[in-house]
Amino acid sequence: MSVKNNLEIILNELKQNSQIVNDNDFQNFIKEIVKAHHIYLLGKGRSGLIISAFANRLMHLGFSVSLVGEITSPHSKSGDLLIIGSGSGETPSLVSIAQTAKDEQVRVALITINENSTIASLADSTVVLPGASKLSGKSKQPMASAFEQLSFLVYDAIILELMKKLNENSDSMFQRHTNFE
Repeated sequence: MSVKNNLEIILNELKQNSQIVNDNDFQNFIKEIVKAHHIYLLGKGRSGLIISAFANRLMHLGFSVSLVGEITSPHSKSGDLLIIGSGSGETPSLVSIAQTAKDEQVRVALITINENSTIASLADSTVVLPGASKLSGKSKQPMASAFEQLSFLVYDAIILELMKKLNENSDSMFQRHTNFE
């Protein structure tokens, strides 16, 4: 095997998995984003890194966003949205925060592999992505890489859809890009 062959394996797996997703779930997810007063985003590990990139693009579209746990994150209130990226949907700290969100009348949206998870049972909108859990062995890739990669692409696909809905383009988004770098 070579790196090029490995890349082909990964791309083929992502293409197969991308054809299984439910577009209606995405449309509901997008509706939750558009109607939110403030959007909180949360994930742990690699899913956390990926959802941070999504938060960045939502900010470029003009949404009020913050990452859960950051010191500048404001107090939540009814009408806000918590977006969670979690393959298992069972990470204890994420379950706890999802429950707190529900208790505070904050809507919850989830991207996951596990439609029967605890967080999915709390979520107002769930997008289920095909993929292998960390231990399932269904993917040639290690652990939950297939889910993490597809979630990154899904977040970018959602951004493209939001750009159309909001009549935004790269130029208008760039006006919100940081100039301190």
